[in-house]
Amino acid sequence: MQVKIVPFKLEFAKDFYELNIEWLQNYFYVEPFDEEVLSKPQHYIIDKGGYIFFALINNKIVGTVALMPTTNKFVFELTKMAVSPNLRDLKIGQKLMHHCINFSKKQEFEGLMLYSNTKLENAIYIYKKFGFIEIPVELHSPYKRSNIKMVLLF
Repeated sequence: MQVKIVPFKLEFAKDFYELNIEWLQNYFYVEPFDEEVLSKPQHYIIDKGGYIFFALINNKIVGTVALMPTTNKFVFELTKMAVSPNLRDLKIGQKLMHHCINFSKKQEFEGLMLYSNTKLENAIYIYKKFGFIEIPVELHSPYKRSNIKMVLLF
């Protein structure tokens, strides 16, 4: 199966919402902050200088990821990664990750950071495989469910 990675289009906003809500409900819960951002990706991510990418197979959206600006204009948060449940064994998340890293290097970002949870052992393994290292989570993390913060510097 050929996976194609494409940038955000407003017509994909519903897919962005649905993929992420499904993932959150399956593994955690939907925080008010999640609901707000996921329901308005143009406003909260794109219009603030961020990026959203989608993985397509046969022109059907099967995954998504976002790069959100942080207080450091050269470091973006890798966030809102979700893949269709029945396709999670096809390494679509890794393809999205690879795309984000390559994109970030081309944009001359200094690095990427992310928040996660150690119960997501496979995800943490993949982040480490791509070179992310653990750093301390700040006291007032934007996500209640996160207990690990990682960074990848270029």
